[in-house]
Amino acid sequence: MATVHDVAAYILLKAAPMSAMKLQKLCYFSYGYHLAWEDRPLFAERFEAWANGPVAPELYSRHRGRFELKRGDIEGDPAELDDQEKESVDIVLENMRVYSAHELSEMTHRTGPWVEARGRAQVPDLERSNEPLLDEDIADFFGALAEHEEHND
Repeated sequence: MATVHDVAAYILLKAAPMSAMKLQKLCYFSYGYHLAWEDRPLFAERFEAWANGPVAPELYSRHRGRFELKRGDIEGDPAELDDQEKESVDIVLENMRVYSAHELSEMTHRTGPWVEARGRAQVPDLERSNEPLLDEDIADFFGALAEHEEHND
């Protein structure tokens, strides 16, 4: 199975440069849609409900203190992704790379797994939380999004 670092390296290979925040959000959307489409996680690492949206702490530790990331800045192996994993990430990039990091972050704040995790943690806006996002919530949310998008095509 690929790691969050492999997926991040693949995203940077395809779409760098970008901000660290945008990379986090693209990893999150890739994870969510892949879970909904393929019924399996894209990687084993979890997302937490941080103040600015879902964050994979293991990935954050690799880019902490950096604003912009280029190809090769995240140590990972894009070749670890199988064809279905690459396809999921490619579709997300095709549809979401046009959005800014802040727009992607706003999308995670409206409803869904991040909001639910923040509610479980009972933390106010802008307060730090390491409450995990649950795969069940992510699968339900992105499954409903994918179904809605399919009906609107």
